[in-house]
Amino acid sequence: MSQAVIHASDADFDATVLASSEPVLVDFWAPWCGPCKMIAPALDELASEYAGRAKVVKVDVDRNQATALKYHVRSIPMLLLFKDGQVQATQIGAVGKPVLAQMIDKAL
Repeated sequence: MSQAVIHASDADFDATVLASSEPVLVDFWAPWCGPCKMIAPALDELASEYAGRAKVVKVDVDRNQATALKYHVRSIPMLLLFKDGQVQATQIGAVGKPVLAQMIDKAL
């Protein structure tokens, strides 16, 4: 079963991320951000590889400024790992897939 990256908005962030029974890796990004585009393929792969165990969610900071402000997103890409509605780990900047996988693994 292949699971795609989920796109969340201000309106459904709490239901999609905070209420999730699985750990959630959230990518705060924007369409104009080069490094954000660089890590997108890795996020797609992780979404498939961790399907059923963890979720990968993207939040467009231009369209969802309330959520970006709530989590103090000042530079993108910024990745937050949530478990049980709490931030467990933060990664700022484009990093390789192994680093992101390790963030998820620590929460599983």
